[in-house]
Order: sequence, then structure tokens, then C-alpha cells
Amino acid sequence: PGVRLRIEGHCDERGSNEYNDALGNRRAQAVVDFFTASGIDAGRFAIVSFGEDRPLRNQSNEGAWSQNRRAEFIITGGEVNVGRTP
Repeated sequence: PGVRLRIEGHCDERGSNEYNDALGNRRAQAVVDFFTASGIDAGRFAIVSFGEDRPLRNQSNEGAWSQNRRAEFIITGGEVNVGRTP
């Protein structure tokens, strides 16, 4: 419950920089909305949009575009105990 996350929204390179920044923001917010609808406190999340600035693949085809349209989760605080009994 103490874990804090930054949700980073990313896009492919199609569209203007302004459009992609807004789209990345909406993508990250949609992830936060999903988790908060499941009962997780919205205060545990921060969002940022990188738009098209940090692609996973530097190619211009559907395969690359689909991988570049994503949200990434970055742990920014708290302790993660995966697979361990407290």
C-alpha cells in the first residue's frame, strides 16, 4: 500500500508534438483511472507524458508504432515485496 508509481504515457511519431503530448497524458490518465476505479488511492500515482520523444523502436511501421503506443510504470516510492511473505 505504500508504493508510489509514476505512469508515463508514450505515443508513436504520427501526429504533431502537441497532439502526441496530449495523447500521452490521456493514455497515462486512463491507466490511473483504471486503478482508481479498482479502489487504489489516486494519491499514489503521478503521470507524465513523453509523447513521441522516447520510442521503444525507431522504425516507421505498424509493428513499431504499436510498441511505441504504451504506458510505463515507474516505482517512485515505497517498498515492493514480490513473492515474499512479510
